[in-house]
Amino acid sequence: MLGDYRIEGRRAVEIAASVERGVGTGELAPGRLLPPMRELAAELGVNPNTVAAAYRMLRERGVVETAGRRGTRVRPRPASTPREAIRVEAPEGVRDISTGNPDVSLLPSPRDALAVAGDRHEKTPMLYGGPALTEDLARLARAAFDVDGVPAGPVAVTSGSLDAVERALTAHLRPGDAVAVEDPGWGSLLDLVPALGLRTLPVALDDDGPLPDAVEHALRQGARALVVTDRAQNPTGAAVSADRARELRRVLAGHPGVLLIEDDHGHGIVDLPLHPLADADGPTGHWMLVRSVAKSYGPDLRLAVLTGDTVTVDRVGGRQRLGPGWVSHLLQHTVTALWESRAVDPSEVARSYGRRRDALLAALAERGVAGHGRSGMNVWVPVPDETGAVARLLAAGWAVAPGARFRIASPPGIRLTVSDLAADDIGPVADAVASAIRPIEARRYG
Repeated sequence: MLGDYRIEGRRAVEIAASVERGVGTGELAPGRLLPPMRELAAELGVNPNTVAAAYRMLRERGVVETAGRRGTRVRPRPASTPREAIRVEAPEGVRDISTGNPDVSLLPSPRDALAVAGDRHEKTPMLYGGPALTEDLARLARAAFDVDGVPAGPVAVTSGSLDAVERALTAHLRPGDAVAVEDPGWGSLLDLVPALGLRTLPVALDDDGPLPDAVEHALRQGARALVVTDRAQNPTGAAVSADRARELRRVLAGHPGVLLIEDDHGHGIVDLPLHPLADADGPTGHWMLVRSVAKSYGPDLRLAVLTGDTVTVDRVGGRQRLGPGWVSHLLQHTVTALWESRAVDPSEVARSYGRRRDALLAALAERGVAGHGRSGMNVWVPVPDETGAVARLLAAGWAVAPGARFRIASPPGIRLTVSDLAADDIGPVADAVASAIRPIEARRYG
């Protein structure tokens, strides 16, 4: 059934990791049928429940799929994005506050920047063999990193944050390795990790970022990489504070072989200061900090700038050359023109999101509902029954994002995006959320 490949392990995590290694190396090809649980349990000398737990982990990570009596098979690669499928379609007449999109009224018009980009392209067209990164974009990015205390390092450009994260992970990790990720966290990242044949280890967080004890626990469990959102964490709005950054640096100092990846997608829309975990003297040998322009200039500008240690940045660039080659210079010139023209006032954008976010949190608190949203454009509301809350809100005319899109082991919740909310919407949304939660609480705790 498996050819020459032998699944190994005594614990569920070991069995799952063995399967993932086979998938990653290609020895377990897409569509390959895995042994029935009882058969594999007998072969390994373990309880069938242990194999069942391993198969469940693999399904949750998107590595395998189960088709009833037809058994469990390796999924096609690359894995699909099951978390993106966990969404609520907003029918006519229902307000959709689930998308995580920025407020389009706060995005700059690209018209003039595109014209500038066209002029620059005519003067110095990008041809095969040219530099991957334009000098102007490199200069602006490095200057911004310097202002925020990001350690010195080379600069590179990718097609968005997730592209950078993927390339950094594949540059340093092998299939079966574990990655510590925030829980709740960015759904696309939670899909990406298993799609690469890697394992996710959840890390709990609060409003100030990942909890140091949770990070320590994940690293002691063998995590080879840690991914942290510095500001505007999706979905909770957490932002790493100065004290939390110091604590996390101390934790990382005890694990110098861990790859540190920092996602600062909130750059340009958040007024809280950046407290990078990367340090000029450590704490890790390999690190990367990446900034996307999706939230500040628009999601269709598929561009992110990054810096890091020389080895990591070189490997990211080298892998990029073997794929798309480079990020279009026309796109780089466009972003540069927007950046140079100060088309966006970051402080005003941050205040705009902050006013709506804080108003919603205050309105929820007045109704006895706790919420989270220290920065960015999202509010996270813990709920006792996620499915029921989402359904009740939909019936009340509001489509919200189910927390299952963002969770591994953390409790249920819902995400509300404030981008499209006006001042008059705050009260009705808060009323609807409170009404959606209270009947559930009454049944569960009453």
